[in-house]
Amino acid sequence: MHGEYKVPGGKLVVVDFDLEDGRLRHALVSGDFFLEPDHALERITTALNGLPAHLEARDIAARIDAQLPPGTMMLGFSAEAVGIAVRRALTDASDWRDYDWRLVHEPPQDPALHMALDEVLTEEVGAGRRPPTLRVWEWAAPAVVIGSFQSLRNEVDAEAARRHGVTVVRRISGGGAMFIEPGNTITYSVYAPATLVQGMSFADSYAFLDDWVLGALGELGIRAWYQPLNDITSDQGKIAGAAQKRLSSGAVLHHVTMSYDIDADKMLDVLRIGREKLSDKGIKSARKRVDPLRRQTGLPRSEIIDRMIGHFRGRYGLTGDRLTAEELSAAEKRVAGKFGTDEWTARVP
Repeated sequence: MHGEYKVPGGKLVVVDFDLEDGRLRHALVSGDFFLEPDHALERITTALNGLPAHLEARDIAARIDAQLPPGTMMLGFSAEAVGIAVRRALTDASDWRDYDWRLVHEPPQDPALHMALDEVLTEEVGAGRRPPTLRVWEWAAPAVVIGSFQSLRNEVDAEAARRHGVTVVRRISGGGAMFIEPGNTITYSVYAPATLVQGMSFADSYAFLDDWVLGALGELGIRAWYQPLNDITSDQGKIAGAAQKRLSSGAVLHHVTMSYDIDADKMLDVLRIGREKLSDKGIKSARKRVDPLRRQTGLPRSEIIDRMIGHFRGRYGLTGDRLTAEELSAAEKRVAGKFGTDEWTARVP
């Protein structure tokens, strides 16, 4: 069996082994990582040999850690990365390059339609009717997008939202509220088969699915990294927030909102950002939580998007595509029956 795992921001870990009577045998670990001392590699393979195949990545990592000699230095990978590679081999996980990725970048659309498209396109990928897809959003109106489980009244000042002409919508994924203004936000979704993140914990899959973005930001001169669970940040502040939803149809939705520019005063007027959240982030002012890409790069929003798309294409391949009439019709019906209704938006009052 053969499993690979590219550590986000790190190195490739490859594990080959035989499976005999439900246990790992003849294990071989390789990759472009750094490891000292040399004989620690033998300790890793010793720890793998004989392990029950049902163990999760964290349990495999614990067995490896127990075998490592004192003072071992693992650079670009970890014991858990080895465990993930093992799990991906056992679960027949797929790789980015196994797919013919499609790009959808449509003209501006209403906030509720974006919510519906996320659900529809994820289902279409899960059903095999659409190839895995990267969709870049364009917004037709300012919006606040709240997480699936957030309280509407606790997150949004309804009167301020009306005063500023901000539409409030609820997405199907969890996480926090996002303040959106057309032209000031970069939003994208990845719709992929669940096999792409097979063997990974929910937390590991966040960084894995956005590793390409960190590479794209690096090419733009921004040193960015993942701040668990779901933030992309830099030494100058938070850049983006991610959210994810896995459907029973066998597909995963991963979407990210990045701040190109921001009207901090308007955002703070519309969002009810509490002291608890600010203290959790270890900061004193919400204005310091988000650092716009415009200031860090000096580039137009459109150029940043083009360069992000180009980076994805260079890594994994990407073919231009459009929404089908059937997909758009299905999304419009869900706006009418779900995402555009008060019942959905206020389902957690």
